Amino acid sequence: MALHFLGIDPDSPVDESPTIWLDDATGDLIIQSYVADGSTVDQAKEVGSIPGHSTDIPPGETIIRLPAKMRQFLPHSNGDSSGATPRT
Repeated sequence: MALHFLGIDPDSPVDESPTIWLDDATGDLIIQSYVADGSTVDQAKEVGSIPGHSTDIPPGETIIRLPAKMRQFLPHSNGDSSGATPRT
């Protein structure tokens, strides 16, 4: 796995830094961000996704809240990160 840094929230405190990386081997996004609060999790469960799909959050998964300004670092749907502007 080779991670490629895509971006960090430039306005976050040093010890709270939403960050996004791209796994060059798989195209997966690796995201560090805030754990969604209980109200957000409850709303997500209420809205659901596709009919018949469980709304439970399985072990090893969580719902995160990614600040809107971090969307600029998300790569295009084809996995190309050229639309992302890395910040340090």
